[in-house]
Amino acid sequence: MKVGVNGPIPVIVVDQFGYPTRSAKVAIIRNPQSGYDNDASFKPGREYQVVERSTGKIVKTGAPTQWNNGATDPVSGDQVWWFDFSDVETPGTYAIVDTERNKRSVEFEIDDHVYRRVLKHSVRMFFYQRAGFEKTEKTAGKSWADRASHLGPGQDPFTRSWLAKDDPSQAKDLRGGWYDAGDYNKYTSWAARNIISLLRAYDQHPGAFGDDFGIPESGNGIPDILDETKWGLDWLERMQNADGSLLCVQSLADGSPPSAAKGPSFYGPPTTGATLMGAAVFAYASKVFSARPEPELKAYAADLAKRAKAAWTWASENPNVLYYNNDDGKQPGSKGLAAGQQEMDDAHRLAARFEAAVYLFEITNDAEYTKFVEANFASIVPDWGPSQWDAVGEEALLYYARLPGASDGVKSAIIAKLVARMSQNGDQLPMVIGKKDPYRAPIKDFTWGSNFSKAAQARLYELLASYAPDPNLAALAKAAALGYLNYIHGVNPLGLVYLTNMKVAGAENSAITMYHSWFAYNSRRWSKVSEANPGPAPGYLVGGPNPFYSLDPCCFAAQGTPNFKCYMSGAFSLCRHGFSPPLGQPSAKSYLQFNDPWRANSWAVTEPSTGYQAAYILALAPYVN
Repeated sequence: MKVGVNGPIPVIVVDQFGYPTRSAKVAIIRNPQSGYDNDASFKPGREYQVVERSTGKIVKTGAPTQWNNGATDPVSGDQVWWFDFSDVETPGTYAIVDTERNKRSVEFEIDDHVYRRVLKHSVRMFFYQRAGFEKTEKTAGKSWADRASHLGPGQDPFTRSWLAKDDPSQAKDLRGGWYDAGDYNKYTSWAARNIISLLRAYDQHPGAFGDDFGIPESGNGIPDILDETKWGLDWLERMQNADGSLLCVQSLADGSPPSAAKGPSFYGPPTTGATLMGAAVFAYASKVFSARPEPELKAYAADLAKRAKAAWTWASENPNVLYYNNDDGKQPGSKGLAAGQQEMDDAHRLAARFEAAVYLFEITNDAEYTKFVEANFASIVPDWGPSQWDAVGEEALLYYARLPGASDGVKSAIIAKLVARMSQNGDQLPMVIGKKDPYRAPIKDFTWGSNFSKAAQARLYELLASYAPDPNLAALAKAAALGYLNYIHGVNPLGLVYLTNMKVAGAENSAITMYHSWFAYNSRRWSKVSEANPGPAPGYLVGGPNPFYSLDPCCFAAQGTPNFKCYMSGAFSLCRHGFSPPLGQPSAKSYLQFNDPWRANSWAVTEPSTGYQAAYILALAPYVN
C-alpha cells in the first residue's frame, strides 16, 4: 500500500469499526484521478470476497459495481466502485478481498454492539476537556494524566470582568465547564447547545449509555452521560447572575498540558442570546433529570426549572442586549476576549427563544410559552430548508410536535414540511436516491467543520426516519443516516477515521494529530501518535476536509518577496512550502494531518470542537446497543 502525506493510501475503504448486523454495508473501491494521491491508480478485479478472519472462510463472493458509469467524482477526485455485502449478517471479524489484485481492506466487525466502544471514547472527550478537574492515571490513563487546570491566582475561581479588569470586587467563581475546542475558552451558548444534544442522545436512546465509561463518576449508579452533562450545567449555573441573566463567555489562558496555563481568566457581560440558551438548557435538563429516581437529581431538576424561568424572564425584559467579544469593530475594547465570536444574529436569537419556550412549555404547561411557539414555528427553518445548517432548528420543531399540549394543526404542519422538504429538496434525499456521492454521505456544502456537517446531515435523516409516515421512506432515511457515520469512520477518500487515536476501539488508521493547545505542535509527547509517544487522547472528532483553508499572508511572504514584519514574527519557520494538501485539492481531500499554529492555521482543518463532538454523539447514539 502506498503511503502519502495523510498516511496509507487505501484502495478499498470500509467502516473501520464495522457495521450493525442488519445495516447496509458497502465497501468503496477507489481509483484516484486528481488530488495528492492521483498516482495511486487502481483498477479493481472482477471478483471480491468477504473473508472471515478466524477461519478464512469466504462468506460472500461478488463483483463490484461501477459508480456513475465510470465518471470521476469532482468532490473526491476519484473513480469509484461499490461492493455491497449487506446480506452478510453473521457476527464476526471480516475483510474485503480483491482476489485478482491481491488487495484487502482493513479488518472490521459485524455486530449489533459494534459502536459501543466508539461511543464511550467519544463521550470521554468531554472528560478530557474539563477545566479545573484533575485527570488521574486511573481515569485519564497514564499518558494523559494532568493536575487540575486554571485554579490559580487570577484564574477561574477569581475570574475578573473583561470590562473591569482592575476591579477585584467584580471577580466571580467560574470554575468548571469544558474547554470549547482546541482553545481553552468557554462559551455559554455553545456549551448549552452541547448539553442539549448530549441529553437528547440519552433521552431518546438511554440504552446506549452506561455507567462504565471510565470517568471519575463511573459506578455511582447514574449513566455517565448525565454525570458529564451535570459538570457542564454546574458551570452554567455559576455563569448565571442573581437576576437570571447569563454571562456570555469566559476567556482562559493556554498551556500544554492544561495545568501549565498561568494566565488570568476573564468573563464577558450577560447577553440576551446567552441567557435564552441558558433558559433552554436549564428547562430541558430539568425535564431529563426529573425523570431519574434519585432524590438528589429530582431536587436538582427543580432548581434547574427555577433557573430556566428566571432566565426567560430576564431575556424577555432585555430582548436586545448584545456583546461582540473579540471584535473591536462592533464592540470597541473587546479584542482579546476569547477566540470565537459567540454573539448571535436576530434569526439565531429567535431560534434560541423558540427552543427555550418549547422546553419551558413542557415542564410548566404554561400557555405563555406555547403561544410564543405557535406564533413563530414557521420562521425557525427557512422554506427552502432544512439543510445541514438547520438540524438544530428542525430538532426543536419536531420536539414540540411530540408534546401532548401542542395543537394538532401545528404538529401536522411541522411534520408535513419536514417530510416534503427532505423528500423533494434536491439537496436532501434526492442526493441519496440519485447516488450523488460515491462515498454515500452527500452534503450540500463542504466547508470548515465538514465533519460537523456530516453528523448534522445524518441527524436530519434520523429525524426523517422517526417522523415519516411511510415506512419505506423511513427505512431509506435510516439507511442514509448510517452512511455519514461510515464516512467519519473511514469510508472517505483518505480511508481515515476522523477520530483521534482510535486503535483502542479497533481502527487501523485514525487521526494521529490535531490542532489543540494541550496536544500542541511543539509537544514531543502529545503532538502526534507514534510508537514512542501517545499523541492526543482518543476519541476527538477533528474538523475535517476544508476546501476554504488558506495560509496566513505571512506564509506567502515567507515563500516569495521578503517581508520584514513576517520575518520578525517567525513566519519562515512555521510556513512549509506548498501545503498541498489541503490546498489545491478536491473538496473531500482538502485535509492534512498537521497541527501547526498561526501562521499555518491548521485549526481550519484539524481542530476539534465540543460542538462537533456533541453532534456526532447525537447521530451515533441510535446505532449503539
